Amino acid sequence: MPRSLTRELAAEFLGTFILIVFGAGVVAQVVLSGQQNGSYLSINFGWGLAVTMGVYVAGGVSGAHLNPAVTLTMACLRGFSWRKVLPYSLAQLAGAMVASAVVFVTYHEALNHFDGGVRQITGAQATAGIWATYPQPFLSNVPGGLIDQIVGTALLLLCIFALTDSRNTAPEARLGPLLVGAVVFLIGMTFGYNSGYAINPARDLGPRLFTAMAGWGSDVFRASNGWWWVPIVGPLIGGVLGGAIYDLLITRLHPKEPPKEPESSDKR
Repeated sequence: MPRSLTRELAAEFLGTFILIVFGAGVVAQVVLSGQQNGSYLSINFGWGLAVTMGVYVAGGVSGAHLNPAVTLTMACLRGFSWRKVLPYSLAQLAGAMVASAVVFVTYHEALNHFDGGVRQITGAQATAGIWATYPQPFLSNVPGGLIDQIVGTALLLLCIFALTDSRNTAPEARLGPLLVGAVVFLIGMTFGYNSGYAINPARDLGPRLFTAMAGWGSDVFRASNGWWWVPIVGPLIGGVLGGAIYDLLITRLHPKEPPKEPESSDKR
């Protein structure tokens, strides 16, 4: 493996680790304290800032995708190398799983105090949702859940494209991560009710795999009529859709840049 790719994958791993360790951490604090140490608002703030910090950690090395939906969209619409799509996605998945383990170990005694050591997916002492997302009882997987994830991720990538468009009102590089985090905060405050706004296959699948191995069992994949695939497929579709909408309505309508003047060969 080329050293440059190894460096990028390490950055994707660490950036996604930061995203999940803070994101799952804030949910753990709210749930395990019975909302005495936080609320839905603090969860949204926590996830938004978690994204910001993850982007600051990895952005200068790998571009801080931190999300297979972002990686796929960049390959489809921004010339990102297709040969890096799978390695990036696996690095993101690994970072999410390791972060899940760190949250589990750190909150293990609080977890036992909350559920008596009986790991549950539903009910008053449910804790699986600290790590992975689960839909509201009224939400169907198809079409409701799939639409929910497509819409949320489309909005994410549309806004990311805008924030990185140098021919629009893109912010300075140092402010970019903060504003991407603000987009995630905004999505959580507006489209978080249905299923917890995963909008990231690695963010959901990595923690779900961890919970399957850490005491919740294979029911994490059977719960909610087999919900697990929706936060994978929906974001992959939605990311490309959101980026394509931005390109259709903004990028392709940018005025054509005038051709550069050829450099003079006059050496006088």
